[in-house]
Amino acid sequence: MSFSITMQMMDTVVSWLLEPVIIGLLVLVAVAVWELGQAVGERTGGVRRLEVSGNAERLAFLARRRIDRADLLARIGPMLGLMGTLIPLGPGLAAMGRGELDVLAQAVTVAFNTTVLGLLIGILGFLLGRLRRRWYDGAMERMEAA
Repeated sequence: MSFSITMQMMDTVVSWLLEPVIIGLLVLVAVAVWELGQAVGERTGGVRRLEVSGNAERLAFLARRRIDRADLLARIGPMLGLMGTLIPLGPGLAAMGRGELDVLAQAVTVAFNTTVLGLLIGILGFLLGRLRRRWYDGAMERMEAA
């Protein structure tokens, strides 16, 4: 296979990824909003109820699951955002070389939007993870002291 055929195949495969990346980002935004609602419930009594139940294993299990979900958001959101940034820029820059500035403008818009969504997801995931660690560590410490 020649180099140009290989490059065309690679361009095709990469272009197929843009739509799933955008869908993934939108799903992760919904998950981040869901997790934010869960965190409000945890803060307004959910963790305290688990602590009062005295079941340290259940508390540790739920803490691990919820913190892991927040950590996944913090890591995967920015990765998908970066993919969504880079994928449309290749064709956008090629269009600029042909003088098609409207195609470049659309590619840059998609790139910026996916970057912002990825960073938003990452920020929410990071904050949720930090808060949850604090809440659950405090609950575990209080349970062990009792």
